[in-house]
Amino acid sequence: MSSADRSGMLDLKRDLPTTAEDVAALRRARAVHPLDLNAYLRFLASLPPYPAPDLRAKRGPRGDRPFNLVG
Repeated sequence: MSSADRSGMLDLKRDLPTTAEDVAALRRARAVHPLDLNAYLRFLASLPPYPAPDLRAKRGPRGDRPFNLVG
């Protein structure tokens, strides 16, 4: 699916309003559960694996050759 229409600029105050209560909740969560890279990787490792048939069924880019980054 594609669109010729361009999206408008995102205005955070209009499109993503954040209250003082939202900010306070985020600060409390950060203080209770600090998340460094190792903790994030442990979290990702704790997730169940995505079923291979579901991954194969997902649409994705198609091409004749595998992508090769030249550099």
